[in-house]
Amino acid sequence: MVKNLEEGDIVFCTVDRIIGTNVFVRLDSGEEACIVFSEIAPGRIRNIRDYVFPQKKIICKVLRLSGDRIDLSLRRVTPKDQKDFKDLQKHEKSYESILKNILGKGAESIIEKILKEDSVYEFLQEAKTSEKGKENLENLVGKEEATKVLEVLNNQKQKKVGLKKEISLTTSEPNGIELIKNLLKKIKEVEIKYISAGKYILKKESTDIKKADRDLKNTLIILGKEAKKMNMSLTTSVKQKEKK
Repeated sequence: MVKNLEEGDIVFCTVDRIIGTNVFVRLDSGEEACIVFSEIAPGRIRNIRDYVFPQKKIICKVLRLSGDRIDLSLRRVTPKDQKDFKDLQKHEKSYESILKNILGKGAESIIEKILKEDSVYEFLQEAKTSEKGKENLENLVGKEEATKVLEVLNNQKQKKVGLKKEISLTTSEPNGIELIKNLLKKIKEVEIKYISAGKYILKKESTDIKKADRDLKNTLIILGKEAKKMNMSLTTSVKQKEKK
């Protein structure tokens, strides 16, 4: 499996070449990926170069990961996906600038080390919110410099983002309502709001979009496993985002 990538992720890439009905691109992280023509745009494509050509920068969605193979889609990237991705890129550049201002000439090598495992944004967000993350930062740049970095980060004002996903939980068991209530009581990481019979909203607020997304995904995995054990049916709708 390709490191640090998951199906559904939004990635920035550069078109490398077009061969037959395949477009080969290079991700920012260096890996090569492929987009079949049917995933470039809906409907019939008369001239592929109206959409992509070598050296063009595009934003895509990860469709499948199989071994070292990465399949992408351009047409499935929504305007919301593009905006969220660009927002994350802004945060990434901002956090890189903080490291450069504090660490000076040594910042580039530090950033390279971080990028081998994670994004700078996620690495520093973890340093802000957990002792383990703080320890990792101290081990990388030293305690004194880590303190300076965290002071700057903690003084920044960031908007909270609320991610929401609607779910439907149903069961044919006679005590179904009680079973569903007991199942939902086990969920601690996200807020759950009742809408109507069998329908609920899962909501997670955070200044870290990806963390909120991970918490929602993990919650759905847990709910799915538990619902299956209890002979319940779980369905989900499209995730929504709201800014605070």
